[in-house]
Amino acid sequence: MEISKVVEELPPSGIRAFFDLVLGMKDVVSLGVGEPDFVTPWNIREKAIYSLEQGYTSYTSNKGMAELRQEIVRFLKWRFGITYDFDKEVLITVGVSEGLDLAVRTILNPGEKLMVPRPCYVSYGPLALLAGGTPVYIETDVKEGFKLTPEKILKAYVPGTRAIIINYPCNPTGTSYNKKELLALAKVIKKLDLLVLSDEVYDELTYDFNHTPFVTLPDMKERTIYFNGFSKAYAMTGFRLAWAAGPEKLIAGMTKIHQYTMLCAPITSQIAAIEALKNGAQDVQAMKKEYLRRRNFIVSALNEMGLTCHMPQGAFYAFPSIKKTGMSSMDFAKDLLEKEKVALVPGTAFSAHGESFVRISYASSFENLREAVIRIKRYLKNKKK
Repeated sequence: MEISKVVEELPPSGIRAFFDLVLGMKDVVSLGVGEPDFVTPWNIREKAIYSLEQGYTSYTSNKGMAELRQEIVRFLKWRFGITYDFDKEVLITVGVSEGLDLAVRTILNPGEKLMVPRPCYVSYGPLALLAGGTPVYIETDVKEGFKLTPEKILKAYVPGTRAIIINYPCNPTGTSYNKKELLALAKVIKKLDLLVLSDEVYDELTYDFNHTPFVTLPDMKERTIYFNGFSKAYAMTGFRLAWAAGPEKLIAGMTKIHQYTMLCAPITSQIAAIEALKNGAQDVQAMKKEYLRRRNFIVSALNEMGLTCHMPQGAFYAFPSIKKTGMSSMDFAKDLLEKEKVALVPGTAFSAHGESFVRISYASSFENLREAVIRIKRYLKNKKK
């Protein structure tokens, strides 16, 4: 039986494909999946549990609960000085992944193009293809800290390009941008008349400077859809909840598709998210402090053992080079898993441009990171023999 050619030609997620190999293995130190190792803070879990006990089990508005959208608007005003109309410019989605899918399908006509910097999160390119569009990849380089630059955007631009995805802090590289760097990007984006899909789900985990939302830059709010969520900062991955904020016309278009596909996000998750925004700041800062400690440890250890690693400015990923081993990313990851039972993600899971790199998630306990370092050192030592 035949299926859509687009779907048939899509490769499976490189992350999930690799971790199928891990299933069933014992004594594995897993530094692969991008998920906080912290449990969702108790007050947030308690609010979710209590909402069920109170009988909140119904659908909500397609847009999401009004109280949650109002709380998001209040939070953005308080934290960044951003103003949105909660009823017309905010949509609650089932994770940022759904939000991005809705946005790409809303803005792309068949054959139009979406610019995607890479290495990048696994879904960005496929979303363009599934929407009938074409991804136009912008290659970033470790010599520049995997940063997107105005020059790279101009060089990659082709007629028919509608929008660009920007993800910062970035999965898988941990790269982020200060305000000066963002202003330079915004200038060329405006010149090319592009829409911006700004995935900032790791914004709370920015370590070396303050995070600047793209919508706060001059003339960018009217051309930007701003995505954020609760998975990473609040350790709420299983709640599958996020939001998109942007111009009324674009949010209305996204809501139409959302109505026909997802209908609405789970009410339990939405109630928990209200609690997170109201009373979660202290827990976020505590988790961030621990991630920073882990980042400094693992990056230092990787560089000491000769796996050159740039300093990630956010998220909870390190992206070291394994080029010195002479192995491909996949061969290195498979061999390390087989011989030392350390699970990493091959850089090629994040595009062919990720060859010679692996992604390490330091959203794992400090003890696990220490053990992983011991095992990787031993593996590299044995490779030299």
